[in-house]
Amino acid sequence: MGEFCVDRDAGLRDMGGMGFPDLGRFRVAWSLLMCGALLWGCSHRERGPERVPLRCSGATVWVEIADEPAERERGLMMRRKMAEDHGMLFVFESSGQQSFWMHNTLIPLSIAYLGDNGEVLEIHDMFPLDRSPIASQSASVRYALEVNRGWFARRGIDPGDVFDMTALAKHGGR
Repeated sequence: MGEFCVDRDAGLRDMGGMGFPDLGRFRVAWSLLMCGALLWGCSHRERGPERVPLRCSGATVWVEIADEPAERERGLMMRRKMAEDHGMLFVFESSGQQSFWMHNTLIPLSIAYLGDNGEVLEIHDMFPLDRSPIASQSASVRYALEVNRGWFARRGIDPGDVFDMTALAKHGGR
């Protein structure tokens, strides 16, 4: 091992050999290590749900996919806000009549019931915390798309229009 001496002006110094490094270099190395760990942690943090784009009549909405029973049950509950062009697409195993309510849902929404090919079958407005069911009139609903209330109207999307569901297939949706 190397020899060390204490210099009042310089602190602990290595006198040659394999001793402790200079404290200044240690601090720099430690700082760089901590910065690297911080950057790595930020780049690997939870980024929120994955969204896929759905397009219809020149409009795009970025949707979270709810294709598991627990995801469909939770939906957009307890959220205080949602970006204007974001929404949630509920994917059902097979077509049928569907019904939604706004239990514990704090933001006003519109819902479109969609057929197998993405065709808009019907659109309904829903109100925060309203427990009244909004049942589809159609028994051919495969998807339900929830967006901020009025989103469909502001974009001129009506029953009969068709959403391009290509991104859903690429995502691995049904």
